[in-house]
This record gives sequence, structure tokens and C-alpha cells, in this order.
Amino acid sequence: MDRQKILDILAEDRSLDLEFNLHIFENLTSTNDKLSQLIDRDNAQSGTIVIAKTQTAGRGQQGKKWDSELGGLYLSLAISPDLPATNVHQLTLGIVWGIAHQLRLKDIPVSIKWPNDLMLADRKLGGILTQTKVSQGKIYQAIVGVGINYANPVGSNAINLVTYNDDRPNYRNFSIEMLTSCTIRGIISGYKRCTPATIDSLLLDYLELLHARGRSTIVNGKLGTVLGISPQGELRIGFANTTEVIETYFAPGTFTLGYEG
Repeated sequence: MDRQKILDILAEDRSLDLEFNLHIFENLTSTNDKLSQLIDRDNAQSGTIVIAKTQTAGRGQQGKKWDSELGGLYLSLAISPDLPATNVHQLTLGIVWGIAHQLRLKDIPVSIKWPNDLMLADRKLGGILTQTKVSQGKIYQAIVGVGINYANPVGSNAINLVTYNDDRPNYRNFSIEMLTSCTIRGIISGYKRCTPATIDSLLLDYLELLHARGRSTIVNGKLGTVLGISPQGELRIGFANTTEVIETYFAPGTFTLGYEG
């Protein structure tokens, strides 16, 4: 991975208003943990990026282990969102949408599995983990951790970009440096849309990329249909009885979304 190439690609985008401080390591326990240490010990600022070529204790949603073998992108970025603490789930939705949108601009048809996973060809491509600090009801600091399968080995339910792009000659030159810059741009563009003036349009755009929309899922033994998401980032599922469809909201982290059709 070429550090200067990443910075050069980012410098071409004048919409980015952060000064980036990029650190690349051969191996870490977790990029989120390392970035947290840099913030606490060295007063690292918004725009600080930590990348590891491998991780030994990467984490995903609900504390699940994230396999981090050589060839993937494992990245954490510090941002200062200045958002109400109640917007924490919206922040996650905005960021995962931003990354998906940037990849789609490169003609890679990524969709979103609620709340924070990236899907490609009906398999998992990556995910994000956002850790926030709150003071006086405001999110003043966030560490956004991202794992995306690029050339690393993956299981049968996952996919990496190199395998996907090998069948599409126009995409074979999509480098890990390009993926890294797309990810960083996606994080920044996504969180900037989590404002009161733009959140409604963000949620509509997220819904357009929602992989499960209209699909069936089982929750607590009941068959329901995914209808969309609420303004707070909850998943809306409809359960039919004999006379009507009862709509129920589920907050992120309350269950793992699976598909029945």
C-alpha cells in the first residue's frame, strides 16, 4: 500500500476540508484501538487515519471478531461530527451510505445490509464500526473503523473486490489505494449529511441502497417483510395478521438481519 499515492488521490478532491495525517502499520490488534491511543496520548486530531495491513483483534458489529488477513483494507478515521448524541445511529447510516455511494460512483454496485454492512453480489463485502464520545448531549468525537475485503481470503458468504473485478476487465485497475480514498471520501461525505437540513434526503438515499427492502425475514419466530427505516435508523418490519399489517421498529443491535426469500 502506497501512502503517498493515497494522499495524492485525496488531494485531488477539493471538497474534502480535512488535513489528513495517515499512519500505516504492518500489524495491529485493532485500528480503532490504535487511533484511540493516538488521540489520548498524542492529541491526534480529526483527519487522523490509521491503516493496518493485518489485525489480530479486529471487531465488527456487536463485538464480533472481524477476520483481518493480509490483503484487506482495515482503516480507522477520526472525525469531529458535532451532532446531537441522539443522532448516533444516523451517523452510522450516513457513513455506510457514503462509502457505498463512492464505490457505486466507480461502477461497483454495492448495496447496504442494515445497519452497517456493505454487500456486493449478495455477499458481504465489508462493514463499519463507529465509536463515539459525547459531552453535554453532543457527539464531539468519533472513530470510524472500516473493514473491506479487497484481496484477502474470504468465506463462502463474503466476497472480495479483486475476485469480483477479475470477471470485469474495466475494473481490474481498481487499486487498494483507490479503495482507501473512496472509503475516506465516503466517511466524510456521509457524516456531513447527518444534519437536520439533510437527514431526510440521506435516509431516502440509504433506503434506495437497502439490500433487504421488500424481502422476508424472521424475527422471534415470526415472518415479516422489511419495509424500510425510520428517521432514527430503526428497521421497519411489517408483520401480517388476518386483517392487517402491523409495523414494528427495531433499533440497531437488537437482532441480526437474515433473509428468508
